[in-house]
Amino acid sequence: MTYDVFVLGAGMVGTGCAHYLQESGKTVALVDKGAPGMQTSHGNAGIIQREAIQPYAFPRQLSVILSAAANRRTDIRYQLPAIPSLIRPLSQYYHYSAPARYAGIAREYASLISLSLETHNELIHKAGAEALTGTHQWLALSRSDQHLEESYQSADLLTEQGVSHIKLSAEDLKRREPDISPHFPGAVMWTSPRTIRDPSALVQSYVDLFLRDGGSFISADARTLSRTREGMWEIRNDQGDVCRARQVVVALGPWSTLLTRKFGYQPPLFPKRGYHRHYQAQPGKQLNNWVLDAEKGFLLAPMSRGIRLTTGAELARLDDPQTPRQLDRLEPVARQDFPVGERVDDETWSGSRPCFPDMKPVIGEVPGVSQMWCAFGHGHQGFTLGPATGMLLAQMMTGQKTAIEMQPFRPERWK
Repeated sequence: MTYDVFVLGAGMVGTGCAHYLQESGKTVALVDKGAPGMQTSHGNAGIIQREAIQPYAFPRQLSVILSAAANRRTDIRYQLPAIPSLIRPLSQYYHYSAPARYAGIAREYASLISLSLETHNELIHKAGAEALTGTHQWLALSRSDQHLEESYQSADLLTEQGVSHIKLSAEDLKRREPDISPHFPGAVMWTSPRTIRDPSALVQSYVDLFLRDGGSFISADARTLSRTREGMWEIRNDQGDVCRARQVVVALGPWSTLLTRKFGYQPPLFPKRGYHRHYQAQPGKQLNNWVLDAEKGFLLAPMSRGIRLTTGAELARLDDPQTPRQLDRLEPVARQDFPVGERVDDETWSGSRPCFPDMKPVIGEVPGVSQMWCAFGHGHQGFTLGPATGMLLAQMMTGQKTAIEMQPFRPERWK
């Protein structure tokens, strides 16, 4: 069968692209060699982060840089063999994180984030996935009065951009989370987001919606993609059959440039790895909200499988072995200050976030390769931005006016 579009990658971004392209009238095949939503989209914190209008910048404080260089931090660490391949993208990352440059990037990024909640809410409703959602809030805790005051001030600066919050004192926090340590002086409660109790199940619900509406799923390895002399795209499925499409969307997350470089496009994508484990609540206790321990660099989420402990970032190559030292160091902290009990899973999960030095994804046609489109590089927010990316890409591919200005996200910026 010949389709209008192949979408390569059945994570949240690829699924969002498949849905909105289908909605625009295209015949679409979603392509993945594994089950939908089981790579990077599976392991995140489960928050649609409408408040995340400022991307993660490279730290500028000398004390943070030195402690990170010594590999002593719990929020960021690195595997030494990966460093040579990361020197160039990390130096670019530092360059783009300079205050003046970062201010402009954050404004552009905020325009994209502003579409996240409405597009997810639309798909949640259409897919009948409300049972997978949790609250419309999460808590960013502080361990010191100074950090709390800085968090309050930062939160106030975001209110003008449509992001709401409530400042919690120690007493307020105790009422909402009676089973956590009393040593936290307070928190910022973000009230704009939406939480998800099973991220991969939400992706699957969106895929089910796509299939119910007439979409197709092809089990195939994206590395078999080729182009005919007539300009058609071909891919070979697991049964050895050749499938064809007129256009192709690359939404393979951290693996995207392994494919696009075959066609002459290799932007400076680099991975940030994250880890998670699940735990029971301590007997007679519970965690009511998603909570970020900002100063230690981990997040706890009360999900369907238990309390998920997620880490910050590890700089490692895609094929480097797991080194879950962050989790090993954070487990005792989580058990001491939160109602975290025994583990409920046997294996530690890890996955890589696809990041660009300027902290923005690429969304648009590949330079010099007609009918190949990019939708990758979302960093920490691929789960949040998947449907919004799909809507915008569908608008671009069908010649519609886009909901926001897309020039900042054009792939040509890395040509």
